[in-house]
Amino acid sequence: LQSQLLDLVEHPNGMILVTGPTGSGKTTTLYAALSMIDRDSRNVMTLEDPVEYHLDGISQMQVNPKRNVTFATGLRALLRQDPDVVLVGEVRDHETAALAIQASLTGHLVLATLHTNDAPSAIPRLIDIGAEPYLVTSSLLAVLAQRLLRRTCTTCLGTGQVEDGRCERCMGTGFHGRLAVHELMVMNDELRRLTSERVDGTRIFDAARASGFRTMQEDASEKIARGLTTEDEAYRVLH
Repeated sequence: LQSQLLDLVEHPNGMILVTGPTGSGKTTTLYAALSMIDRDSRNVMTLEDPVEYHLDGISQMQVNPKRNVTFATGLRALLRQDPDVVLVGEVRDHETAALAIQASLTGHLVLATLHTNDAPSAIPRLIDIGAEPYLVTSSLLAVLAQRLLRRTCTTCLGTGQVEDGRCERCMGTGFHGRLAVHELMVMNDELRRLTSERVDGTRIFDAARASGFRTMQEDASEKIARGLTTEDEAYRVLH
């Protein structure tokens, strides 16, 4: 995944979406993507609600509705400062979507988050909030969906117990820390054609599968096989 993400952020323009519910680690992933960008040669700016971490060499703006800094007005202000790369904390309305897409078509790389359950659903979601299909086909590079699962404790190997009683590292839960499971859908000609036809998420999913798309469930299965998490935990989060 890291090498694929690196390839994507090296594009001079276009839009990359990271999707998932609140608390699924989207911001952390976006920050990881920004850290791959050469900030000496590219001007990187972010618009966030709130700014979660301060990043060296990056101009970060916080949404503040009391001062009329929304995602839409803030994005307009950022684009006047001629950034090469823009991170938009969330695309939640038509105006922000239109501005983000327009920016990605005029020489900017745009990274943004969206609330959908999986990667294929991001395309119908963008269209539902008013993005024109022909603009989505021209701008969208890829969609990354993710969830966070609890990581199996390496001290008690998930049992919650050690020789002399309860495992203190995981407080008897069998889990310590978290790990992400991902699915990355990179746009291709067939996905663009379907997008232009306004098809539903199921048709997008089927076309993505035909071109080798791996789901979060498959990523979770691989991590279960490696002992990093459990079937019950994957089922709890992914169903």
